[in-house]
Amino acid sequence: MSDAVHIRAEQLDTIASVLPIDRRDKLAELLTDQDVETLRHLVNEGMGENTLRALTSDLAYLEAWSLAATGSPLPWPAPEALLLQFVAHHLWDPARRESDPDHGMPVDVDRALRDGGFLRSAGPHTAATVRRRLANWSTLSKWRGAAGAFASPALKSAIRLAIRAVPRQRRRKSAKAVTGDVLAKLLATCGDHNLRDLRDRALLMVAFASGGRRRSEVAGLRKEQLTVEAPVKVEDGTPLPSLSIHLGRTKNSGAAQDEVVYLTGGPVDALNAWLAAARIDSGSVFRAIDRWGNVSRRALDPKAVNDIVKQRVARAGLEPGEFSAHGLRSGYLTEAANRGIPLPEAMEQSRHRSVQQATSYYNDATRRSGRAARLL
Repeated sequence: MSDAVHIRAEQLDTIASVLPIDRRDKLAELLTDQDVETLRHLVNEGMGENTLRALTSDLAYLEAWSLAATGSPLPWPAPEALLLQFVAHHLWDPARRESDPDHGMPVDVDRALRDGGFLRSAGPHTAATVRRRLANWSTLSKWRGAAGAFASPALKSAIRLAIRAVPRQRRRKSAKAVTGDVLAKLLATCGDHNLRDLRDRALLMVAFASGGRRRSEVAGLRKEQLTVEAPVKVEDGTPLPSLSIHLGRTKNSGAAQDEVVYLTGGPVDALNAWLAAARIDSGSVFRAIDRWGNVSRRALDPKAVNDIVKQRVARAGLEPGEFSAHGLRSGYLTEAANRGIPLPEAMEQSRHRSVQQATSYYNDATRRSGRAARLL
């Protein structure tokens, strides 16, 4: 490792708490000194952790693509020709590729990105991925005091024509929602036999009951965010344990806003059982467990939350490819709609800000059970 790369690796260490540094050395080789300085500046500006992770991931991909496609790091500002080349390399027609090998991403560029672990999909990118990476490219350009040709009519036209040429059906992040009946099947695989069962039961119940929390919120949950509340009495007078979760700043909240959601009853019991068994009295709530049953001191990676969902789906005899961690979020609102819970009440717990997005789950539930779907 050269001195320059070693210095960049040390600088990346200073922001490791908010960046995906599991590939620190690779990032240090790929990113330029100016890239690292831009990321450190964004950390100091208080940019959200998830936004920073997305920016870093896309910046690393863009730098890798630029090196493979042009032999040079990304230029700042980006010329229009380079932006159009990026679109041409990522939005292409598989049918035309069969008759024209030069259509789409060149073979040598494709191979370089795959060898570096940056490209995994077999076909072209989705339009959403291309737009997101262009948007993040534009954002990073602005933070560096550069403009670029991101608003050029030619670029907008190229994207529009590429999408029209290869239409794709929009798919949800999770093909199927983890509704109450599905969740019950997943929980049935958690038999309380070991720490992993206790952890997974608590994770699934907390993620769902707290409004369908995002996997990053579940993985990053800390004991200090939990506050014991007064028991809640139900109709028969039985007191149920209750606690509040202070989410702090989330994807949809303001910078200074502390989002709070509540847990009552079974999810609280499951969480307390895990915390007691794992002897966790501070720090990360959900942690990795090694093969010998030792509980790590570090938080689960957000990807591990998705892996846990898929593992439990497989054990329940369902198809893992049809479910993901996001299914807990969509499943919460879908289940609320099925049970007739008013949309505003469900949104208070899910912390959705877009009524349009939340309403889609309610509309789907209403249409499935409505008279229009039962004419015969």
